[in-house]
Amino acid sequence: MTGEVIELFIVMWIVGFLAFAPLGYFIYMYTKKSGNPFGDIEPHGDSPSVVADLVDKAIGFVNGLLKK
Repeated sequence: MTGEVIELFIVMWIVGFLAFAPLGYFIYMYTKKSGNPFGDIEPHGDSPSVVADLVDKAIGFVNGLLKK
């Protein structure tokens, strides 16, 4: 009986550790990069973007067609 309780206790600790390890890793990376969880992974409007330029051209084209 006591052995089963100890075994269950150890198994639950292992399951809990595995369940919360990704959260701990995220918190560690967030504090390590001073606010950026995984570094600067994408531009934030101050660098040129081909997709944004293409969308602006498409919007202008549709607006031009609608105004006629």
